[in-house]
Amino acid sequence: MPGEWVNQRTGEWAKRTTNVKTDEKNENDNLNSRVSEKAKKAIRHFRDLDVYQNALETGLRVYELSKKFPDGERYALTDQIRRSSRSVCANIAEAWRKRRYTAAFVSKLSDSEGEAAETQVHIEFAVRQGYIGKANSRQSMTRTNTYSASSCA
Repeated sequence: MPGEWVNQRTGEWAKRTTNVKTDEKNENDNLNSRVSEKAKKAIRHFRDLDVYQNALETGLRVYELSKKFPDGERYALTDQIRRSSRSVCANIAEAWRKRRYTAAFVSKLSDSEGEAAETQVHIEFAVRQGYIGKANSRQSMTRTNTYSASSCA
């Protein structure tokens, strides 16, 4: 009896892990195809960077999701999650402007990654409070992980 329960729980965990890995693989495939399409195009502005475009899309998505937060969160979680998600884009833009100076460039990318992590924490709070669904949070978290990894690559 206990062995069956363990096998059942392990099977459920394996299914969830497989689904998440499949979702991440699909997301990565989409990014890789976009990268190969744009690899031919010269990057002349920070807006041409995939990492900036992904951060902007995620920031806009976070903004839309946070519109549904309760009024009591207007000056707390709503404000914080919007600021941190916008700050990711702003720090990438600043890093681009300072790319001639390696230390400043790396510092701004590090700030961007920190803001992405902060956004992830706020998303987790919103999920646990029931303000957004797990499917929306998984999509947003995957995107923030993607641009965090991209900015440091």
